[in-house]
Amino acid sequence: MRDDELEWQLSSYTDSGACVEVARPAGEILVRDSKRRAGPRISVAPSSFAAMVDWAKTHQV
Repeated sequence: MRDDELEWQLSSYTDSGACVEVARPAGEILVRDSKRRAGPRISVAPSSFAAMVDWAKTHQV
């Protein structure tokens, strides 16, 4: 899927735009740097992304 077909969402916790963005095409979660939108992105399984978010909620990062 091309980037212009994806719906990227910026974290609601950012106040400067310097954060990560995620897109959710079928079967994967894509993550990219909001400051380098044309740069690389990573693909993560939805279950792995959910586990990371749960971990971040309970740990100070």
